[in-house]
Amino acid sequence: MREIVAGLAAAAVLVAGCGPPPTSTGTVSPSAPSPTAATTTSATPSPTMTPEALEAAYEKVISDVLPSIVQITTKAGLGSGIVLDTQGHIVTNAHVVGQATQMTVTIATGGAARSAKLVKSFPAGDLAVIKVDRPDGLKPARFGDSSKLRVGQIVLAMGNPLGLSGSVTNGIVSALGRTVTEPQNPDSPGATIAGAIQTSAAINPGNSGGALVDLSGQVIGIPTLAATDPALGGGAAPGIGFAIPSNTATDIARQIVKYGKVTNSHRAALGIRGSTVIGSDGQPSGVGVAGVEQGGGAEKAGIRAGDVIVSINGKDTPTMASLAETITTLKPGDRARVEVIRSTGRTETVPVTLGQLAGE
Repeated sequence: MREIVAGLAAAAVLVAGCGPPPTSTGTVSPSAPSPTAATTTSATPSPTMTPEALEAAYEKVISDVLPSIVQITTKAGLGSGIVLDTQGHIVTNAHVVGQATQMTVTIATGGAARSAKLVKSFPAGDLAVIKVDRPDGLKPARFGDSSKLRVGQIVLAMGNPLGLSGSVTNGIVSALGRTVTEPQNPDSPGATIAGAIQTSAAINPGNSGGALVDLSGQVIGIPTLAATDPALGGGAAPGIGFAIPSNTATDIARQIVKYGKVTNSHRAALGIRGSTVIGSDGQPSGVGVAGVEQGGGAEKAGIRAGDVIVSINGKDTPTMASLAETITTLKPGDRARVEVIRSTGRTETVPVTLGQLAGE
């Protein structure tokens, strides 16, 4: 999959943890891990646990979880995925799948490649479900409750960076509840991820869609983005990566499996199409409304094409990414105060009842 870049404060950007296919010679660049999941329980570290016991816990989790991690290869590149059930469904990132409807899947522990097809992609949340044609031998991962995560928990990341199947790294849960936005590109509409898990476990190209796992062998997140530092010429910013919480991933994936689409995104929508407006000083100054969805909150509130949205609930929205991040913190049905500059130059603040982000 092509790398994607998104804004992260002023000093860093985000790059998706998926990568190009291996070269024809089979040579790949060194890279790192991606998380994983398991079906058995291993030791949880305690203050009295010896280094040998902790090492044994790592080994058991890795042994249990790797059979649930797969490499997904399309014509555009490769990424990772997690086995969801015995029917052959696999959850991954939407940007791993990209525009592909068919791909091949290889289990991290080896074996012949299997053909797979896209079931449904939910680009707005950067999640997708694919299904392999031959599900025999697939081992579903065990997913944990991401709402119970604690900052400081030890986690492992498992995936297939640049085709290095079954790579593993370790780290901790660095922070919870982050909101991060991916930039738009041909494979991603610029998903905004709410409640993201920040981790110090390395996430490199090819890790997207893999598993972030705790020491009980449960998948608690799907690694999706890693930070890079412009001050380092775009080089990796060590120890800053982001994962979609497992509760979000499993909810969306199971809707797709059951209904063939996302029926309830649980996410608010303003109901506009727009783009960032650059002011006379060369800086982003708002979101220009290109169109409004019929029957959506914006249309009902009188927002029209040509308006420029400059804030929501008093928070400046100089870019589409900042507007999306603000909306992500709200719920369907919430009333938001939207400040707009009309085409006449007049500034107004209008109340908007937010709708629900469509699942298709």
